[in-house]
Amino acid sequence: MENTFQHILDRLPQYEKQIGDLMEIILANLVMISEIPAPTFEEGRRMEFLLERFSEYQLQNTSTDEVGNALGILPGTVGERNILVVAHLDTAFSQKVDHTITVQPEYVLGAGIGDNSLGVAAVATLPLILEQLGVELRSNLVLMGSARSLGKGNIEGIRFFLNNKELLISTGICLEGVKLGRLSYSSLGVIRGEISCRVPEEYDWSRFGASGAIVNINEVINRIVEIPIPRRPRTTVVFNSVQAGSSSNAIPTQGALQFEVRSESGAIVRRLGEQIADITAEVSSQSGAEVWVSVFARRDPGGVAFAHPLAARTREIMKALQVNPRISPSTSELSAFIDQSIPAVTIGITDGEYTGEENERVEIAPIAKGMAQLVGLILAIDQGYCDDEPG
Repeated sequence: MENTFQHILDRLPQYEKQIGDLMEIILANLVMISEIPAPTFEEGRRMEFLLERFSEYQLQNTSTDEVGNALGILPGTVGERNILVVAHLDTAFSQKVDHTITVQPEYVLGAGIGDNSLGVAAVATLPLILEQLGVELRSNLVLMGSARSLGKGNIEGIRFFLNNKELLISTGICLEGVKLGRLSYSSLGVIRGEISCRVPEEYDWSRFGASGAIVNINEVINRIVEIPIPRRPRTTVVFNSVQAGSSSNAIPTQGALQFEVRSESGAIVRRLGEQIADITAEVSSQSGAEVWVSVFARRDPGGVAFAHPLAARTREIMKALQVNPRISPSTSELSAFIDQSIPAVTIGITDGEYTGEENERVEIAPIAKGMAQLVGLILAIDQGYCDDEPG
């Protein structure tokens, strides 16, 4: 067992090489997971696959829960500390999308391959990797595939687990398929919502300025864009998708706009949310159409500091592997840890392109480095080098 943090850093290149020898197994898990469709709220088959892997590795307490999380525990020799490693099971693609995966010598291509099939494959293969590396932990390693993460799922899976946990989680690691070097240890304030427009049946189409759903949604967009957005604290408003209309010869009577407000300031997020609600009410009043906003996700800003040992050690591990840390706030599972005051980070496994598109792809070669990074971080946490008050 390593006696110092430097010993952990010194072992990382060897870990990378050994993990590279296991690449066929990692890729096999990646392909099998990726070819199982898992839109949010429909992750059941992926959950079952992950539980099968946990059972094969003889993890303890292999189970699911009311929201569909997949859970397993690799017991430590001492067991006084519980480290949670989590990757979200769901993807942004429906059952109708072709989930066939293509494996090339340098990359793997397919819908959801990086977000977040590779993260799940990393969790699925981690017990085997630790065994092959001869790594024995003092801490219990809690492995989890979380359900209901994206969009309207509002990270319900990880929230449910942390709100109802019997184990005291000391530290969390959130895994995303891409991008290697990603490092998040703080969360932005966020609201996600949908602005809906419906033209009622009794709508007077002869009135001056009468219009369909698209025009009204466009008016809402124009007014939101006119809101002054501060540069400090960093703040942005994102329009994620617009749906309206069905044919070229019919005026659309229904439409929906999905949006997201992000800021380092929770107060600014709340203020912008109120302004957007006022805009929809005003457009509704002026147009005669029904326009309203529904918020389905909220996050509060927070996290550990740049100098916190968990963040600092993670950066050192990346640099030891010649990975350049790309520090950015997160809006995903990390937020649930922050809500519980549990130190946590989000890291990526490999490099990739076209994230969120059906032709998304991830590079094979950096995966070994990304997994060595994960092993090094687990060891550092296990041996107390990431504690706020090292002992």
